[in-house]
Amino acid sequence: MEGDDKMVRAKIVGAGGYGGVGITELILGHPKAEIGALVDVENVGSPISKAYPHLTGFCDIVVIDPTDPKANERFDVVFMATPDGVGMKLAAQEIEKGAKVIDYSGDFRFNSEPAYAEYAKRIGRDPKHASPQLLPKAVYGIPELHRKEITGDTKVVGNPGCFAVSCILGMSPAVKNGLVEDNSIICDCKTGVSGAGKKPSPTFHYPARYDHMNAYKLAGHQHVCEIERELGLLAGKDVKVTFTSQVVPVCRGIMSTLYANLKVKKSEAELLEIYRAFYKNDKFVRVFESTAPVGSPHVRGTNFCNLVVSVDERVNRLRVVSYIDNLVKGQAGSALQNMNLVCGLPETMGLDRPGMYP
Repeated sequence: MEGDDKMVRAKIVGAGGYGGVGITELILGHPKAEIGALVDVENVGSPISKAYPHLTGFCDIVVIDPTDPKANERFDVVFMATPDGVGMKLAAQEIEKGAKVIDYSGDFRFNSEPAYAEYAKRIGRDPKHASPQLLPKAVYGIPELHRKEITGDTKVVGNPGCFAVSCILGMSPAVKNGLVEDNSIICDCKTGVSGAGKKPSPTFHYPARYDHMNAYKLAGHQHVCEIERELGLLAGKDVKVTFTSQVVPVCRGIMSTLYANLKVKKSEAELLEIYRAFYKNDKFVRVFESTAPVGSPHVRGTNFCNLVVSVDERVNRLRVVSYIDNLVKGQAGSALQNMNLVCGLPETMGLDRPGMYP
C-alpha cells in the first residue's frame, strides 16, 4: 500500500469509548488513513462530535449500529475498541471480507488455547475461546519486540494492555541480556483514572477519587499474564513477577517503577548503553539517565515510552521508571503503530509528534 494513493479505510467498533475516540483522533491526523465507519451500540444516529465536542468540524460522522449495512461493508482495517469477548466473535467475519483486525482486548493477546484459558480464568471469563482457529495466527502487538511478525501476513493483532506495555518495554533489555535474576522482578505501577474507561462507577465518582490513591487487584492483575509471557520468551524460561497496580488522582498516564536484582555488578552508565543499544531502531522508546527531569507530562498525548534507567549500587539492584500515556502508547497509539505495520506504511506515520507541555 506504501507508495500509492490508496487510503486505508478503517472501521472503529466501540467508537464511543476512550479507546474508540483515541483512534479516531489519531486517524484524523494520518495522511494515508480515513474513517469509513464508526460503530457502537450507544449514541447510534448521533454524530460522534455530539458525545465528544472537541471533534466538531473535524469528525462529525454519525455513529451506526452493528447491524447497519454500512457497518458490514469491507474495510481494510477494523479496530475492535471493545471489551473482552466481543472481538473474538466478530474477527473471523471481518478477516473473511479482507480486513486486518486490531483488537484492544485480551481476546488475541495469546496465540494458543491454553495460554488464553489461563488469562480468561484470571479475569473470570469462560476459558473457551470463540474463535480458537485464529489464535495461532494472532500476533502480540508490541512492535518493538514483534515488528517482523506484525509486518508479515498478519490478519489479527492483539493490542497489548497498557500496564503490560510499560513493564515489558522497561524490563526487556535487562531480561534479554541476562542481566537480572528473573524471579526478582517487581513492577510497581500507577495509572490515571482514565484507565478505568468511560463508563461511570461509584469508585471513580469525583468525590470518591479526588485526593485518593489506592492499590487494586492485589490478587492478580490480568496484565501479569502478558508481562510474564513476553519476558519469559526473551529469557528463554519461565519468569514470574510481583505486580502491584495502583490508581492515582490524575486523568491519564502510567508510571511503572520496575526493580530487579542484578546478577553481576553493573554501573548506570553500562546499563544506559545496553538499553540504548537495544532500542536504537525504535523511534518511540527514549532512554534517559537517572538525573533527567522526566515525568508523566512528557509523554502525555504521545506514542512515546520514556525509560529512566538507574542502578542502586548499594544493593546491586536495577531500577527502571517507565512512563507512557495509557490512552496512546498504552492503547490507541500502539493500535495505529500496528496498523501502519500491517498495511505496509511507515511505522511512525501519524504518530511522530512531541505532544503538548505543560
